[in-house]
Amino acid sequence: MLMKKGCDLLIIYVVKKGDTIYQIAEQFGVPVETIIEANGLVNPNLLVVGQALVIPGDFSSQNIMAGQSLYAIARNYGIPLDQLIRLNPQIGNIARLQIGQPVTVPVPPPKLGAIFVNGYAFPSIDPEVLGKTLPYLTYLSIFSYQVRSDGSLKPIDDTPLIEAARNAGVAPMMTITNIEEGASFSGELAHTILTNEEIQDKLIANIIKTLQEKNYYGLDVDFEYLYPEDRQNYNQFMDKVGTAIRPLGYILTVAIAPKITAEQRGTLYEAHDYPAQGALVEHVIIMTYEWGYIRGPAMAVAPIGPVRQVLDYAVSVIPSEKILMGMPNYGYDWTLPFVRGSAARILTLRGAVDLAAKVGADIQFDRVSQAPYFTYYDQNGKKHEVWFEDARSYQARLLLVDEYNLGGVSYWTINSFYPQNWLVLESMYEIIKVL
Repeated sequence: MLMKKGCDLLIIYVVKKGDTIYQIAEQFGVPVETIIEANGLVNPNLLVVGQALVIPGDFSSQNIMAGQSLYAIARNYGIPLDQLIRLNPQIGNIARLQIGQPVTVPVPPPKLGAIFVNGYAFPSIDPEVLGKTLPYLTYLSIFSYQVRSDGSLKPIDDTPLIEAARNAGVAPMMTITNIEEGASFSGELAHTILTNEEIQDKLIANIIKTLQEKNYYGLDVDFEYLYPEDRQNYNQFMDKVGTAIRPLGYILTVAIAPKITAEQRGTLYEAHDYPAQGALVEHVIIMTYEWGYIRGPAMAVAPIGPVRQVLDYAVSVIPSEKILMGMPNYGYDWTLPFVRGSAARILTLRGAVDLAAKVGADIQFDRVSQAPYFTYYDQNGKKHEVWFEDARSYQARLLLVDEYNLGGVSYWTINSFYPQNWLVLESMYEIIKVL
């Protein structure tokens, strides 16, 4: 599989039955160790049929024109014919080429542009994982300071992350949430704050104190499951926060639910006012994931169709260059049949591929949702369905950034590292640095 012309500095190869890492490396003229490192392969001798592998290198594509031969293409690019043939195993008979047929050539095309990249991280992130990820980020949003009903903030151990980020030229962002201590997002907690000016003033004072003492670059607000009647209160609060911190040199971002219309019903959506919030902040992080969620039925976490629907609405009411599209960095393992109230198992992306290898499953790729999946039976005879992300699904969604002229992307979360996906990002876009 070749990435779209104009955005690829690598090839995404899908493992076939009988493939070995050595054969693949020889085909593309790339050292075995390079492929192993680019894909984080723990056991390179255990490839999974259907597994996507990133082949690093400078590659692009051209379409066969009338009367053109592989020999002519090889001569035009000054490369050996046998190298061109190895790069294009999909061409069965080189003497019978079809007009319009894509051919991979070892020439790097230009990138699609420069984008902002945000990554959410918990303070518990492994320092090695953080260090490997920071080169691909503009912002590191540390999750999270939980607001309290009296305007105070629950402290977190964020200093090591802030220092690591700044040392790597990445802007650390303070994140506040309406997560109740020992529980989850609380509409009641948010309501208490959003309807009391005195508590808001205390909260903003504590935010500014933390921003200054911890050497943050800006503030990200992630208030979820707000009461619908707090829609305007939330807009006014965000305006108040921005007015307070922006003169001090800080930026303001907001995370909002994935809506497809202004009138979309549901507690998750109604209080998130796209046009109002978009006007009040520097970046709007849209959480375009969790269609397949931990307590729901098995499906892709971020299917391309619904993501498009959200972006169609978002760019109609928010300046597109402010939007950071959410990118999931995880997968789920559901036990079938789905029973309401049951929970899927969360998987890292490497864990998903390792699981497929362990149970002997072939990985499939759903063209409609543009996401990989597989099924298997456990030792108790229960059927499982696993959906996750790989280089192909990331490529498909990253192309939307260019198509919709978005400001960039935001990853939830970066606490696990799967190198091929960052290589796909870097191959397609320059990453903006603000420090």
